[in-house]
Amino acid sequence: MIFPQDAWAVFSARMAQVKMGEQVLKRIFLGSAMDVEMDGTGRVLVSPELRAAANISKDAILMGMGSHFELWDKATYEKQEAEALQNLPPDALDNFAF
Repeated sequence: MIFPQDAWAVFSARMAQVKMGEQVLKRIFLGSAMDVEMDGTGRVLVSPELRAAANISKDAILMGMGSHFELWDKATYEKQEAEALQNLPPDALDNFAF
């Protein structure tokens, strides 16, 4: 996940409050967090450690998710999305309107 600074402040404060039995979540989200800067053309360098953790080797997808972004390995995302769509409950879109 990629957070703008203000959204990260909210998310990290919530993660800091997790119960002792859920400390693994705190380690995953807070322990691997890194501040990054955009270069002059708006690019961000994702560290080799984070690329390896997300299994990103070449093609990636950056997806806006409201308060944050998700960065995915393209093949992994496409596979997971196809599986999710196949398992979508029949009434999932009943209350959805444009």
